[in-house]
Amino acid sequence: MRFAFAFLSVAFAALAVAVAAGAFTGVDQWAVDHVMPGGHFTVHKPNLLDALVPLAGTHWDSALSVTAAVVAIPASFLVALALTAWRSRLIAVLVIAGTAVEALCKEVLSRPPLHHSTIHIVAFDDSFPSGHALRVALVAAAFASPLAAAWAVAAIVLIQLAGWHTPSDILGGLLLALLGLLGARALRGRRLLRSRA
Repeated sequence: MRFAFAFLSVAFAALAVAVAAGAFTGVDQWAVDHVMPGGHFTVHKPNLLDALVPLAGTHWDSALSVTAAVVAIPASFLVALALTAWRSRLIAVLVIAGTAVEALCKEVLSRPPLHHSTIHIVAFDDSFPSGHALRVALVAAAFASPLAAAWAVAAIVLIQLAGWHTPSDILGGLLLALLGLLGARALRGRRLLRSRA
């Protein structure tokens, strides 16, 4: 368990450094060019309202954008917090802690610019890791069912196709979720051992 936690910690840190250093710029730029048909790229950054309120930043002129926004509603911060609190207080704490790590990373990490045609996609400059991918994984873990797993796969695919995040952002969000879940599992195991002693 400790080895897996250490491995995931190093993997997340290494991915963050690699993204900031530009090692994923080619992959992420390719994704912008080829696998984000629903992307609505502007020179403006999304605001806090877009990040916190479901459907706030939705582009209603695109069926793909609307579909992604509706499917990903459970991964928005407030909804994810409510859903996970209903199922597991520990995972709800992970939603808060993971979102705090996400916000910190976005504050201190910046990647080389990505472009769509001649537009510099400013929103991607500091979009690592994806909070939506993080919360998709945590909500799916809280419900732990085949339906939740299918929803998680659909939400991740739609987040990519709608142009919300680059592949490296999504990978970072998923790694962060796995790291949190593994830590929570270890903590739960320690509590169980203490209660039996």
